[in-house]
Amino acid sequence: MTYTYKYKSPLGDMTMSSDGENLTGLWFDDQKHFAVNIKGEREGKLLPVFETTIRWLDIYYDGAEPDFMPPTKMVSTPFRHIVWEILKTIPYGETMTYGEIAKIAAEKCGKKTMSAQAVGGAVGHNFISVIVPCHRVVGTDGSLTGYAGGIDKKIRLLNIEKADMSKLYVPKKGTAL
Repeated sequence: MTYTYKYKSPLGDMTMSSDGENLTGLWFDDQKHFAVNIKGEREGKLLPVFETTIRWLDIYYDGAEPDFMPPTKMVSTPFRHIVWEILKTIPYGETMTYGEIAKIAAEKCGKKTMSAQAVGGAVGHNFISVIVPCHRVVGTDGSLTGYAGGIDKKIRLLNIEKADMSKLYVPKKGTAL
């Protein structure tokens, strides 16, 4: 059984999912890959893990860095797990490039190099938006691309964190808009 609960964020409605103990998903309702990992029956129910997640999100959207994490469990490929663990290391209010993540992931996988595009695919399929901060990933040239929730939300999330936006920009065209 998968449990779900709705959260009204300042950036739009979000849906969270749980296996009953852990947060297994958190998406903006209009984002790409919405709830792709939810299979089978769903039940809407306020669980303790959702209460913890709501507290985390309330603190975050009030402009502060939460000092705790809800328990999470994301079932996927080993490669995606490596990328998602790297995302969790990006400090609040800072950014990291797809290329930087690719270098770290290659090292963890015992490879010389890794494709930034492969990393982009894993980042884009992150099941737990905002808390696992895929919005902090930018192009090597400072382009704000590739956020499944939309570039407008990516910018707003970085602004909430008071990230230095002076060297970042929205590209005029591209596949990751």
